[in-house]
This record gives sequence, C-alpha cells and structure tokens, in this order.
Amino acid sequence: MWALLLGSITSVIQFFLGYFISPGGFGFSRILFGFVDIVCVPVLVPILLYLIILPFKGSSEVNFANFALLWLIPVAGFRALTWSSTNDPILLVITPLLWTALAVGISFFISLMINNLRWYIIIVSILSILILPAAASLTYWAFFVQQTMLGFILLLAAHIPFCISIAFDARHH
Repeated sequence: MWALLLGSITSVIQFFLGYFISPGGFGFSRILFGFVDIVCVPVLVPILLYLIILPFKGSSEVNFANFALLWLIPVAGFRALTWSSTNDPILLVITPLLWTALAVGISFFISLMINNLRWYIIIVSILSILILPAAASLTYWAFFVQQTMLGFILLLAAHIPFCISIAFDARHH
C-alpha cells in the first residue's frame, strides 16, 4: 500500500517538476540525464526508502524488489502516458526492462549482504550495486546514440543479477 501511494506521489511530483537535468547532448550529459531522470533514480528512491523504513516495519513478506516494483507501477503508468507521444522504443521498452533489472538486481545484492556477512560477499555486492546503475545508464545512452550492439550487450549485462536472483529463488523453492 505504501509503495503504491508513494509511487503515485512521485508521479505527481514528476508531472509538476518535469525533468531535473536537461535532456540535450549525446555525451556525459545524456548519460547523467538517463541516470537521474529516466533509468536509475526512479528505482533507487524506493529501495533507499525501504532501507530507511526496514527497522520500523512489522513482520511482512514484502522485500526490496517487490516494494520497488510496486512503487514503479504508478510511475510507469505516468511515464508511459508522457512517453507514448514520442513513440520511442528506448523509453517504452528498454526503460521498463532496465527498471526491472535494477529493482531485482540491487535487491538481490542487498539481501545477499544481509544474509551472508562474509567480507568478500559484501565487497562483491557493494561493487555490483554501484556497477548495475552505471550499466543501466550506459545502456540507455548506447541505444540513444544508436550503438545498438553495445546497447544489447549492456542490457544483457544489466540483467545478469536479475537472472541469478531468479535462479536462486527457483532453487530455494
């Protein structure tokens, strides 16, 4: 319930404030625009919020990925309405795939750190949490500048933690 309510508030705020970074350019400004306004921040905000409320929540089966994905439902609905006028497959297809990969991948590494407090798992998880949003932003940029092969390679790389998480969940159930 909180995820849907806060996601709706996020959509309303985005409607009134618009983009935080100017979407022009093909270089670093486009990567930064993709990170902040398109791909990463919409996923990182609910995960960070969930980390903050984690000590205060009761016993619940909701995890990081579910919270982030529920949060993204109203955000995705709002973005689909605004992006549909451009008919841009990067925004309408690639971005939701990247949101899912980030939400599940980052959640997987956070849960891995929480459940396994070994130093090498923590280091690999922290590095992965830092690399995954960078790979997602670079994926958006690669498709935008029409580097399609690089875009698909980065898209597949961004989905590796997603696939590992699914494999671990299937193995444990």
